[in-house]
Amino acid sequence: MTSAPGHQGVKDAPAQDAGNLSRAGDLFQLLRDGQARTRAELALTTGLARSTVASRIDALIGSGLVGPAGEATSSGGRPPSRFAFNPAARVVLAVDVGATHVIVAVTDLGGSVLAERRLTQEVAEGPDIVLGQVIKAGRELLSEAGREPGDLAGIGIGLPGPVEHATGRPVKPPIMPGWDGFDVVPYVQRSLPVPVLVDNDVNIMALGERTAYWPDHENFLFIKVATGIGAGIISSGQLQRGANGTAGDLGHVRVPRGDDVLCRCGNYGCLEALASGPAVARQLKAQGLEAATGADVLRLVAEGNLQAIQALRQAGRDVGDVLATVVNLLNPSMIVIGGSVGEAGEHLVAGIREVVYRRSLPLATTHLRIGISMAGDRAAILGASQMVTQYVLSPAVIEATLQAAG
Repeated sequence: MTSAPGHQGVKDAPAQDAGNLSRAGDLFQLLRDGQARTRAELALTTGLARSTVASRIDALIGSGLVGPAGEATSSGGRPPSRFAFNPAARVVLAVDVGATHVIVAVTDLGGSVLAERRLTQEVAEGPDIVLGQVIKAGRELLSEAGREPGDLAGIGIGLPGPVEHATGRPVKPPIMPGWDGFDVVPYVQRSLPVPVLVDNDVNIMALGERTAYWPDHENFLFIKVATGIGAGIISSGQLQRGANGTAGDLGHVRVPRGDDVLCRCGNYGCLEALASGPAVARQLKAQGLEAATGADVLRLVAEGNLQAIQALRQAGRDVGDVLATVVNLLNPSMIVIGGSVGEAGEHLVAGIREVVYRRSLPLATTHLRIGISMAGDRAAILGASQMVTQYVLSPAVIEATLQAAG
């Protein structure tokens, strides 16, 4: 796949024109579902001449993106060959940067994880150290997966703060000193010259969770509850980033119960200051319990500590207070709760359900489901991979790749 060594971020992949299937890039979209088809079946589906289909398929086979997939039943004579998308043709480097961790994985173009590494790393140590670790781990994982750097189609990175998606630059991230305005894309491309896409971690978690487990839900929310709180919003099947990439910043919505609680952003009563993992830990510490992190809260809950259970349930009610308004505004059919606290917090989710179903409009909750993440701590990795493949396998990029190869 053609790399873009000078690329300063990438725009969203253009939507496929349903009426234009004459290009190989457009024809390829029909094969992305993994179903094997013959040239004749593709000609029938598209209305193109068999000779046109044959030349497009030959170009795609030459790129490695399409490969043979057995033979169809013959009605007489030689059985026609079938062709299908080959997800092993290239690989993607998927990166999840959290407040205190980094996960780097190599996936194929279908999102299957081929190799993975988890590192303990403070994002506050700055972009040079964190991205240096990412690049080093990425190279090692490519080798571990038996792939060459030339097999790399692109890199997807999720960061724990607001990101201007078009450029990949973090925008005033509250827990990422030294990252504001940092040119992540060219920094990474100096070592790995391929397309690099960067987004907020909750956005890619939403993308990964929905793609892997809830593809039928066009209106979908992913709520991350961990060191911070945020939402990834998918509406009518499209990820919503907003005008400046800050859509879904639930953590700094005011909760009435917190009038006297100061948030790190400088305001009082923010949801994050009441219901995030560290916030609940502070409340429990004030009650005399040993708790400093969300992990400590979950440990106390697992031990059956009544104070911790009640605190986590109340945190869920606080999240539910904010989500009830979001449900009325966006009318999702599925809300998934994830993040290090969310995915392990049955009591948190119970508190969320309690308030959302009570406070939202009945019509908005008629078909609403609220559940815990099924992707778990791999949601961001799956989403980072999906973000890259949506771009590199888009009709325009496939066409450009084939023209460059030709």
